[in-house]
Amino acid sequence: MSKAALCVGINEFEHLPKSSWLQGCANDARDLAGLLESRYGFDAGEISLLLDSGATKENVLAQLTSLLDRAAAGEVQHIVFTFSSHGTQIPDRNDDEADRLDEAFACYDINNTGDAWDPATVISDDELFALFARLPDGVLLDVVLDTCHSGTGLKSLDLLPGRRPRFLPAPTPSGVAATEFSDSRALRDLVKAGRGVKPVLMAACRADQTAADAFLDGRYNGAFTYNLIKSLTGDGQLGRTELLKLVSKGLRSGGFDQVAQLEGSTAARKAPWGS
Repeated sequence: MSKAALCVGINEFEHLPKSSWLQGCANDARDLAGLLESRYGFDAGEISLLLDSGATKENVLAQLTSLLDRAAAGEVQHIVFTFSSHGTQIPDRNDDEADRLDEAFACYDINNTGDAWDPATVISDDELFALFARLPDGVLLDVVLDTCHSGTGLKSLDLLPGRRPRFLPAPTPSGVAATEFSDSRALRDLVKAGRGVKPVLMAACRADQTAADAFLDGRYNGAFTYNLIKSLTGDGQLGRTELLKLVSKGLRSGGFDQVAQLEGSTAARKAPWGS
């Protein structure tokens, strides 16, 4: 099976103050890339790493689009896309969200336009939805998102020394009308479009929670990515549902209250990650 991956990790942001930078996202991307090569048979030349200034919205979407083009041409049968960065929200422009907000993922060039984030500098869930809808029959797409999905779940725990939430609020309070919305809608929407084999998504937290950027074992990582890699290294043959339980156990034992999420078909939930 021909395999290709895109691993994105963004700690530094062109237009944000250093107080909003992260510390574990580049490690997440490197660690996941290394795992794909060492344990999942990915050739190093088929794993693209986009880190910090390389991970502009244009670059990320161009490389992800290229992977889906290759899948459509029959050149790739398994794609892995991982993204570690800030999550945020932008006003919903097509009235498809109950809370009037689109989930969005911060790229290196995230910037504001007026009182909201500029859509040209973040990747919205609608944009990922449109890309994933192009997935051909018979092609596996594994997606790993280690970002926050909203600001309503900001917990004091995330502000302990060595921990920081991977969430960016709107540039001004009027930028989004924040609402309490504890649903994994954003995740379901990302996988419902495709024909045949649909994307399989693992994400760091529920839509109403924050994901932690944390100091673990002497270095920074996303708490979710750290536990995902630890679990996969321990037993790579676990079905995804059992894998999720193991990751969740690791998060709880580390004192993290985020709840990891899994979206995919019944068959994909039963199968090991990467198959």
